[in-house]
Order: sequence, then C-alpha cells, then structure tokens
Amino acid sequence: MSSSRREFLKTSTAVAASVVAGSVAGTVAAPAAYAMPVNPVTADEMPTRNLGRTGYRTGIFSLGGQASIEHKDNEAVAVPIVERAIDLGINYIDTAAQYGGPERWSQRYIGKVMKNRRKEVYLASKTHDRSRDGSLRLLEESLKLLNTDHLDAWQLHHVTTQSDVDQIFAKGGAIEALQQAREQKMVRFLGVTGHADPGVLMQCIERFPFDQILMAVNAADPHHLSFQEKLLPMAVEKQMGIIGMKIPARGRILASWDPAKGSEHSWEGGAPKPGTLNMKEAMYYTLSLPVSTVIIGCDTVAQLEENVKLARDFTPLNQTQLAGLTAKTESCHKQALFFRTWS
Repeated sequence: MSSSRREFLKTSTAVAASVVAGSVAGTVAAPAAYAMPVNPVTADEMPTRNLGRTGYRTGIFSLGGQASIEHKDNEAVAVPIVERAIDLGINYIDTAAQYGGPERWSQRYIGKVMKNRRKEVYLASKTHDRSRDGSLRLLEESLKLLNTDHLDAWQLHHVTTQSDVDQIFAKGGAIEALQQAREQKMVRFLGVTGHADPGVLMQCIERFPFDQILMAVNAADPHHLSFQEKLLPMAVEKQMGIIGMKIPARGRILASWDPAKGSEHSWEGGAPKPGTLNMKEAMYYTLSLPVSTVIIGCDTVAQLEENVKLARDFTPLNQTQLAGLTAKTESCHKQALFFRTWS
C-alpha cells in the first residue's frame, strides 16, 4: 500500500465525519428562481450529509436511474420504485439522457413521479453529447420527459478519454451549454461524471469549478487506477459534492453474483465468478469515504427497502476494516472494476 493511500485512509473517516456534521464551508447560493427541494422525512429515515458547497443536505443513500428504472416497457415496476424511494426519505435521484436507450425510459418513468413530487427531490441528469448545441437539445428533451422546468444538477456524462475533455472544453463544446443553462436558470448546479480514468476527471475539475462530481468508487478501487488516491482528495479540497456510484459493480462485486447471468450491456463484459462481498460491506466501504451520498439502481421495491435500511443503520468503518475489504476483493477486482480503462 502506498504512503499516500495509507495517509488518505487515515484521514478519510475524519473527513467523512466533518461532512456528516455539516462543517464544509463555502456554500453557494442557489438560483433565486427555485427553492431547494425538501423531502420532509429524510432526516428521520437516514443520516444526511452536505452535498459539498451547494448548501443541500442529501440522504446518504440515493436512487440511481438504472437497473429496473431504465428497462423498456417496465413502468409497472419502475414507477413504484421511484415513488417508494421518496416515501422512504430518498431526496436525491440520478438519471441521464442516455439511460434506457433512444426511448429514454429512465427519464420517462422518473418524470411520471416528478409530475407530482418534483419539490421533494434533488433531481440530477446528464448530457453525453460533447457539443454545446447537442447538449442543449438533450437538456430541452430531458426537462420535457422529466416534467420539470429545471434540474438541480446537470452533469457531463461518462467523461472517459482525453478526446472527451478536448471536445467538451473546445469552442462550441458542452461546457458552454452547461454555463448557458445555469445562466438561464434551467439548471441549478453543474457536475462531471466518470468511471474510467482518474486523470481525465482531474483535468476537468482543474479546468472548471464544477459543483459536484459523480465517481465510480467501490471496495476494489485501490487495485487499478484508483480514484481514491488523488481524485477524491482533490474533490474534497475543492469542496465539491461527491457522489459515489458502482458500489456493487452491478452485482459483480457481490458473493451473490451468478456467473451464468447474462449482461444486457456489452460495456459491462463478463463476470465469470461470484464476487466476495455482501451488500452491507460494499455500501459501508464507500460511505466510509468522504462522499456526500451513494447512488444505487434497484431492481425491486424490496431491494430498495433493504438498501435504505442499510443506510439507516450505517456506522463508518475504520482504516483496518477498509483495508480488509479491499484485500477481500483482490480475487474479483477486474470484474468489480469493469468500468475502468484496461489496456
């Protein structure tokens, strides 16, 4: 283990505690046109943390817009998951224009709930287009499908390569769309997301003062292109809202993973053997880092309820426990980090 990794593990629990306590400074005022969302039951259902300098406090477990929520013709399953999530205190929901394919099923299902419950959740979406004009078209469509006139966060989706960065920050690039949308109060805060290479995301947050970052970080992270080593401390230093994703690696980090289970997305690749962790271990690992919340997609209401219970009962892991879980994932780390750049 590198000295920088040991030092980060030593301080991560303390930093996470300061996030929980609400001691992050530098709050940014929200656009006056919209009040911040409020879910009245969140604080009673689970711990909350600052979403960086945004001034918003999010429950430590948030709902991802994938899994059942992006499946075609799945409204009877997806909409009840979103409704129940808000009932259980979830106050941050993540989606993207790319979720659910060309029909954008994720945004459609979430939009059916937002029609009546928009004021209860911080709603985040993304643009996968790298141009200004293309991104603005996606935003217009997203707002329509989500039944809202604004997003709380609009983010650059899945920034992976140097080419992505060059296109985003070029003249006519997507960063111009994000700035214009915020100026016109179509979006409240701006963010960047990524799974593959920490250096690419570090370039982004060095070049622009994003309010938040959505990063793939799970217990296998230290084994390959670690986001915890440099990217996560940089985001903490910049007082960004930090959202963890790929906590169970779409099931591939879990001992319950069935190797015979087919993948619906070629990006995920194969997972030839079960993982090594249970869901509690997977979730508590990432929540013990200095993140604001974690997003996880759910296949059923029962799965959602179990995740909320785990969040409600969360206590931080210490350095020894974190290192132990990382060691436990060594045998399955490649499938648990399927989203990283492998060359």
